[in-house]
Amino acid sequence: MKSLKILATAGLCALTLAWPLHAKEAAPVAQNEAAEKRLVAISSELRCLVCQNESLAGSQAELAVDLRREIRGMIVDGKSDNEIMEFMVSRYGDFVRYRPPLKGTTLLLWFGPLLLLMAGIGGLFVFLRRRTHAIEDAPLSAAEQRRAETLLNQQEEPKS
Repeated sequence: MKSLKILATAGLCALTLAWPLHAKEAAPVAQNEAAEKRLVAISSELRCLVCQNESLAGSQAELAVDLRREIRGMIVDGKSDNEIMEFMVSRYGDFVRYRPPLKGTTLLLWFGPLLLLMAGIGGLFVFLRRRTHAIEDAPLSAAEQRRAETLLNQQEEPKS
């Protein structure tokens, strides 16, 4: 029993000592704080192409890290914010921007959700109208009327 405790303690110590080996290297930070602020401002306007619902600034996907590194390099090279945005759009399309410009190729991005909502409401309306018209009041036949009365009379009789 004592050897089991020693073995468990040794295993726990080994795991504790090995834990730092799994740590990742910290993301490189620009030498210039203003450049880092520009990086954050630009990358917060761009969509992560892997996550798609997260900004490039907040994503931890490998592609997002690479793109931030590339943006940081362009900032260091003296590129303007517009030049960096144009580069990203030319490389990945307007979808990379959280607020793509309104033009012919982005109409579906802007109005697609509204069109889907309207189509869904229209489909529901048509379905409900067809269902309402399909239900007709049909009078009971004489045999059905007698059967219904028999069933109702059976329920009204008290059980002793």
